[in-house]
Amino acid sequence: MTIQETLDFIHRTSWMKSRPGLERITELMHRLGDPQKQLRFIHIAGTNGKGSTTAMLTSVLRQAGYRTGMYTSPHLWRVHERFCVDGQDISDEELCAVAEEVRPAADQMEDQPTEFEIITAIALVWFARKQCDVVVWEVGMGGRLDATNVIDVPEVAVIASISLDHTSVLGNTLAKIAGEKAGIIKPGCAVVLYGQSPEVEDVVRAKCAQCGVELTITDKAQPQPEILGLEGQIITYRQRSGLRLNLLGQYQHRNAGTVLDTIDVLRQRGFAIPEEAVERGMAAAVWPARFELLQKEPPVLLDGAHNPDAVDQLAGCLERYLPGQKVGFVMGVMADKDYDFMIRRIAPLAAWFVVEAPEGERALSAEALQKTVAEITGVPVINGGSVENAVKLALERQGSTPVCIFGSLYQAGTVRKLFGLSRGEATD
Repeated sequence: MTIQETLDFIHRTSWMKSRPGLERITELMHRLGDPQKQLRFIHIAGTNGKGSTTAMLTSVLRQAGYRTGMYTSPHLWRVHERFCVDGQDISDEELCAVAEEVRPAADQMEDQPTEFEIITAIALVWFARKQCDVVVWEVGMGGRLDATNVIDVPEVAVIASISLDHTSVLGNTLAKIAGEKAGIIKPGCAVVLYGQSPEVEDVVRAKCAQCGVELTITDKAQPQPEILGLEGQIITYRQRSGLRLNLLGQYQHRNAGTVLDTIDVLRQRGFAIPEEAVERGMAAAVWPARFELLQKEPPVLLDGAHNPDAVDQLAGCLERYLPGQKVGFVMGVMADKDYDFMIRRIAPLAAWFVVEAPEGERALSAEALQKTVAEITGVPVINGGSVENAVKLALERQGSTPVCIFGSLYQAGTVRKLFGLSRGEATD
């Protein structure tokens, strides 16, 4: 297949036809010879922070000398970004070759696999072919019925911050959502949980007890920042001090604590991870579109925050990193998100808004978002139409005002390209 034929095959089932359940992915992997059984995994679930956690953990394992696969979603620009080994995305040639292997198996199935299941199958075949020592394996949505849960027992099941999102599928309470996320826990693994509400922690504790596995909960009083600013940050966590983080945002301190506890658990399970690799890996980790500084003077920040908890974290970061400053916001959202809350939370910080509509059938129109922002905030709001035009208008209006682009990961790739960045590149 050509690369276009491969992409057409991958995307032939739209997101609207996604159906939770492990029957299809289990059958598909069996038809492919179950390559996932050749691999070791660190399985990461959560509502917010799982991508950053995945990136930091992957960076540390690479520095420790492990051939490390990384599976993430969604992609920001190209589907290739979802499949990464030792920092290199899958090539066109490799993607086409693996897709040619997966396609006949998928076509033979009476109940056709979904887009995410096809992507997951491609990842597992490729990681096995690349002979990865370990794969850092991010859940798509939920956990229990997510296609990534086709794997056997992971080395560690990591559960990041949990909040209300995808409630129509996962449930409308934290306890129900936590139950779905905890579905990645299996007898024989270890578990690391980002310390959070008692409601969530109780659900995870119960699941660990049921499976007879050891649970580590991060220290909610830590990490403590030693240095915090747009130029970088240094933290202390448990016995470690002077640890530099490349990723910005105060919420990354807690994600870093999850990573550090996971590293200690991996050591207990026989992984050789020198402390020097921890320091180098945390300092080198890159994860685009999470409080990412695209331009230093005047500041332009990009954040994929797209649900109430993530926007609350973003607002806290802006208040901490840019104290007392008003911010110009470029905003685009998906129509199924709680954008009313997002607007209300960010409004006290706003100098003005430029609204737009990210690409995709789920996007809220710029006209509808402009109307809602105007009704809620009372601050100036401009309809920028497309993502590209909205960013252009914001930069023309900026002056010395910091700008923050947020609301959806689906626009992040376009924004980064406008600033000359692609996957894995950091600003100077």
